[in-house]
Amino acid sequence: MKEFLRVLRRFVPPYRKYLVLSIVFNILSALLNIFSFAALIPILQILFQTGDAEAATALMEWDWSNAQAVLMNNLNYFVNGLIADYGPTTTLLFIGLFLAGTTLLKTGAYFLTSASIVPIRTGVVRDIRNQLYHKITSLPLGFFTEERKGDIIARMSGDVQEVENSIMSSLEMLFKNPVLVVAYFATLIFISWQLTAFTLVIVPVLGWIMGLVGRRLKQDSVKAQSLWSDTMSQVEETLGGLRIIKAFCAEGKMNRRFDEVNSAYRTDLMRVNIRQSSAHPMSEFLGTVMIVIVLWFGGVLVLNNQAITGPTFIYYMVILYSIINPLKEFSKAGYNIPKGLASMERIDKILLAENNIKESQQPRHISSFEHQIEFRHVWFGYRSAGVQECGSADDGDVNWVLKDINLIIPKGKTIAIVGQSGSGKSTLVDLIPRYYDVQKGEVLIDGINVKDLGLHDLRQLIGNVNQEAILFNDSFRNNISFGVAEATDEQIADAARIANAYDFITQSEQGFDTNIGDRGGRLSGGQRQRVSIARAILKNPPILILDEATSALDTESERLVQDALERLMKTRTTVAIAHRLSTIHNADEICVLHEGRIVERGSHDELLEKDGYYKHLHDMQQV
Repeated sequence: MKEFLRVLRRFVPPYRKYLVLSIVFNILSALLNIFSFAALIPILQILFQTGDAEAATALMEWDWSNAQAVLMNNLNYFVNGLIADYGPTTTLLFIGLFLAGTTLLKTGAYFLTSASIVPIRTGVVRDIRNQLYHKITSLPLGFFTEERKGDIIARMSGDVQEVENSIMSSLEMLFKNPVLVVAYFATLIFISWQLTAFTLVIVPVLGWIMGLVGRRLKQDSVKAQSLWSDTMSQVEETLGGLRIIKAFCAEGKMNRRFDEVNSAYRTDLMRVNIRQSSAHPMSEFLGTVMIVIVLWFGGVLVLNNQAITGPTFIYYMVILYSIINPLKEFSKAGYNIPKGLASMERIDKILLAENNIKESQQPRHISSFEHQIEFRHVWFGYRSAGVQECGSADDGDVNWVLKDINLIIPKGKTIAIVGQSGSGKSTLVDLIPRYYDVQKGEVLIDGINVKDLGLHDLRQLIGNVNQEAILFNDSFRNNISFGVAEATDEQIADAARIANAYDFITQSEQGFDTNIGDRGGRLSGGQRQRVSIARAILKNPPILILDEATSALDTESERLVQDALERLMKTRTTVAIAHRLSTIHNADEICVLHEGRIVERGSHDELLEKDGYYKHLHDMQQV
């Protein structure tokens, strides 16, 4: 229950007004229910002519020490007056109409109670999804190297849905049922404290029995939700690798893998649901057992003329039966809430994940790039649990990707980074916009450590074109103007022309308004890359990072785009990662990375003369 209340304290406060309304309507509903069923006492007295009301010949003054006798006397007095004036049958009709009227008001209050909970329930779920999405976009890239996309999708879909179905559906239980239980219990004590004391001996025992079934529900739910994440991950991997699956005729293998995970999820989910399904029948049976025991004990009191009369005992049983339903809902919630808490634990792994790319408390703001980018004794590495801070360069459990990098990139110059795969080229350029933070050393822009700059200001200075064109399921226009809020149609068209994308865009069905499909799936690889280049051109940043930007282009398009990029780079500072050395002949300086260190640097011609690692790479590509 503490975990449940902790979740509510985190998400419910913005909806306090709905909570207050719900509690008010709950109290009103409980009071109307008590007073409506009070009409049963005179009805039973009239029908069975018990004679209990004959002594009520005058109104009694209120007396707190004898409240029950005063109320019964005055109620009987009014009923006797109605019988004397209108006869028993008409009085019975009046009492029946009173019962119907109060029931109508009670059900209306009950509806308003449920209606006032709905904005809380839906609002909290919306807030959790928003927080998840905001957290995902704010977390550093290092977090996602340890997480599967399918697992994150499962948490945002299945786990959030489980929180809604389990925890949020229990809000009504938390704010309605306690009010009903307290009101009904107070009424039971008021009617007969002796009978209520006997009832209290039974209820804890029955509640303990009901609690035995749900002991392991949360543990089973955690396992089931984990298997659901595995299922979603399989689907995501299959969609991403469908071409390879078909190429290698691996449909059967993938089907078997999916069936194994899906069947395991089904087995655990079935175990959870069967245990949960036992809540209602068990509570129904134990509730009936309680009624039978109380009925026997109360019957003994009535038959021996002790403490309670027959009609009042019937009213007592009606109220007691009314209290069973809220208690059963408590039992049901006791099974539902653990499932929701299990899902909330998985959601919190994202919401409470630490973001190690933290902005300075008093960041320095810059709007332009004036002098140079500098890497000063930079070390960067990974631990087994992801990107971590490292104590020293000699840490044995650190896989160093970059080792003591010293590099100055002056404004307006083009620096090319080359080397074999895995040498740290992409990691090196990722340190400039702080996708990762260095463990040792500094990355500086205009002499300011990037850790001291505002993240938004820093990344506004940088434009990226990646080896894999990352596009969105939207139009050409919105993909090119992504991140540039007020770009005009003319600016978008000019960027497309420079990137050699204008012709194929205007020849598409709806021109710049044509949707390019999921991840640009309706375009060829070269077209996707040219759209991503147009996006970087439109941003017009002073610093360009080109991660093998022309690798997906055909020969003709590569020449055209390379010429456009070279014209663009003349007025900008460019860091270009290249595998094809033919694209970096004109770079001001070429740095050769090997096993995380800069082993050579110079112009294209200077490096060829050295007969070193660069010349070896160049000669292999000439072949």
